[in-house]
Amino acid sequence: MFVAAHQGEWQRLEHLVRRASAPRRLSGAEVDELVELYQRTATHLSVVQSSGGDPALVTRLSSLVARARSAVTGTRQAGWRDVTRFLTVDFPAVLYRTRWWWGTVAVLFVLVAFGWAAFVATHPASQAALLPPAEVKSLVNNDFEAYYSSAPAQDFAARVFTNNALIAAAAVASGLLLGLPVLFLLYSNAVSIGIVGGFMAANGRADLFFGLILPHGLLELTSVFVAGGLGLKLGWTVVDPGRRTRGEALAQEGRALVVGAVGLALMLLVSGIIEAFVTPSGLPTWARIGIGVLAEVAFLLVVFVLGRRAVRAGATGDLGRELRGDSLPTSA
Repeated sequence: MFVAAHQGEWQRLEHLVRRASAPRRLSGAEVDELVELYQRTATHLSVVQSSGGDPALVTRLSSLVARARSAVTGTRQAGWRDVTRFLTVDFPAVLYRTRWWWGTVAVLFVLVAFGWAAFVATHPASQAALLPPAEVKSLVNNDFEAYYSSAPAQDFAARVFTNNALIAAAAVASGLLLGLPVLFLLYSNAVSIGIVGGFMAANGRADLFFGLILPHGLLELTSVFVAGGLGLKLGWTVVDPGRRTRGEALAQEGRALVVGAVGLALMLLVSGIIEAFVTPSGLPTWARIGIGVLAEVAFLLVVFVLGRRAVRAGATGDLGRELRGDSLPTSA
């Protein structure tokens, strides 16, 4: 029987794991034996799980493998080195690998937004159908500009960050539904921006529109593009996993999405701070837009300098091996 054949190895591994709590008590040969038994037992666990074995045995081996992994790898403490790697390797790698996805989203989003803006600005009948004249006047002369100073800066920043983070999270997560909700979310946001821009342009306030939306909007919209691109790539992985099994492909892309989601949160935090403290400030328009441009240039440098370098070095943005757990190799 399988259990009888390997019972001795498991007992020996348990003994070594208990002694490993005081590493100096293990000799070099025992450390090597610990590593070898850990690898064997991890394979045993995969075999038992794949064959639908006894749940009690699965639980026992899972616990043993987890404790052995901790003994082999040691307790891992997150620190500045992890933060630095995330900012310079993992997140840039995810951005670079998915650049064609979110780049395409960006182009289409801008085309849709400008298309609607041009339509609304040049068709008075459409303006009347969308909003009553009194509301248009209020939007153009007061509401659009007043929105950015409608609350204390710190409260406004928190509100904007929360709202945008929810949109980005929805775009990423809905990729599992073949990306269809992502397309709707992106299109509805493009239409909303285009309609407001069209009203502003039709009333001679295009300069105000771009002067207020560009400082924070460059990085904020880029974050939305990235979220949409990640969601669409995940959706396409469901359809075409490539040479990987569908489970393996979704697991790998899903883990990379965790890295992408954390990075997007940082991007949205920066854009929210700009929107709250820079956009409504008394700085000249060129200075406010310049700050937005600098933030966008910094993002592009992260993608095309750090990201390209990381990908060429073999980084994918996937979680580290120690966080992925063990898996049984499968044949195609």
